[in-house]
Amino acid sequence: MRSVLRKIFFVAGAAVVAGALVRPFIVEPDFVEELPAPVPETPPKPVVIEKPLHNVALPDFATILDVKQKKAAFFNFIRPAVESNNAKILANRLALEDMLATVSLGEPLMPGQEQQLATLVGKYRVSAKISQMQQLHQLLVKVDEIPTPLVLVQAANESAWGTSRFARIGLNFFGIWCYKPGCGMVPRSRNSGAKHEVEAFQSVDTAVYRYLHNINTNNAYSVFRSIRQQLREQEQPLVPEVLAMGLLPYSERGSDYVLEISDMLRHNSQYLKSSTAP
Repeated sequence: MRSVLRKIFFVAGAAVVAGALVRPFIVEPDFVEELPAPVPETPPKPVVIEKPLHNVALPDFATILDVKQKKAAFFNFIRPAVESNNAKILANRLALEDMLATVSLGEPLMPGQEQQLATLVGKYRVSAKISQMQQLHQLLVKVDEIPTPLVLVQAANESAWGTSRFARIGLNFFGIWCYKPGCGMVPRSRNSGAKHEVEAFQSVDTAVYRYLHNINTNNAYSVFRSIRQQLREQEQPLVPEVLAMGLLPYSERGSDYVLEISDMLRHNSQYLKSSTAP
């Protein structure tokens, strides 16, 4: 019996000694850190490449790294449509001046003149109920050119030199809105409940025509047209910087926008000449 107890004490003692020897080498953490539960990964949103709503071979202005070349390329791309549309407007204006001279002499208009007058009255939102003399005077305020440099600078400003989404996808270089569903591109930053879209065009010529007609008919730009009329009456040139003062309503930025347009006219004068070489 004693031998058995001796063995038990011996084994227990050996265990205590072994534990004492090993324990200093065992590092126990002060606390057990709980790892956060794994968060499921959100799959990346697929990149949607928006296809152009037109078939125009639009230059990729964003890839033109040389600033001078980019400016010249942009202005040269837009300029033909501006000059073409302005030429058509001036042709109508000349016809109206001939009509006014005829009516001022108390003579009747020719049938072709009457038809052209009726067309322009409808197109430029002039009352059909007033006299021909009144119609002609009102039309001559609206049917007039907008200087090419001013149009080009506004196009550059509104479209970020042709690189904006609206310019690339819808040839809208002027930020023109429309209100019929599907008439254009929905702004990504459009407020909830808003209905407007940014109009899409099939050609640069149509986009420029729409811009010119908007300035020449929209009530918001009556001051612009009044300034232009005064310059005409005083036989002064249509100075872009002077006319720009009538563009306050074009942007929510108001006077800051006008100043920016004026600065752009000044800084880009060398590129605004006809047929600028890159």
